[in-house]
Amino acid sequence: MHRHFIVHKPYGYLSQFVYELKRNKKLLGELYDFPTGTMAIGRLDEDSEGLLLLTTDGMISELVRSKKVDKEYYVQVDGLINQTAIHQLEAGVLIGFDGKKYLTKPCKSFILDDDPNFPSRGKKIRDDRHGPTSWISITINEGKFRQVRKMTAAVGFPTLRLVRIRIGNIFLNNLPSGTAIEVNEFQIE
Repeated sequence: MHRHFIVHKPYGYLSQFVYELKRNKKLLGELYDFPTGTMAIGRLDEDSEGLLLLTTDGMISELVRSKKVDKEYYVQVDGLINQTAIHQLEAGVLIGFDGKKYLTKPCKSFILDDDPNFPSRGKKIRDDRHGPTSWISITINEGKFRQVRKMTAAVGFPTLRLVRIRIGNIFLNNLPSGTAIEVNEFQIE
């Protein structure tokens, strides 16, 4: 019988259970006593936060990582982003991937009217003396290495904070950072 988990990955953790290099890193296994064979479905880099699904079922992992499932991120960017940049993101932008240029697939994006009011992440991002910031939503169904960060930089608004809030129809909601809950199954559409 397979087991499934919804996790709010905190800033500063790796989306893995084993780290072979010598540097001290925080790993997912420190958050909860996951069973042997648990794997993260997709990843969030060390500097990213938010919704992460874990499972012992490789077939579910393949489904979620497919291009059929949307992943939505709230992104704090440097500067006051404009509609021109949003339209560029939606149409697809050139980013570097594996030493080559890659045109991202069309996506959904919009400027958030209000800050999403996430709790502070422990390490301060910066303060108002460095200029304004804004929050946007980006929904993609692909997942190249650091793709969202590369996309916002490509349109002139580097990412300061990145929080995944949705995978398919599973939402982060108000799950506190660092929390893992076990669920019977994933109903991903």
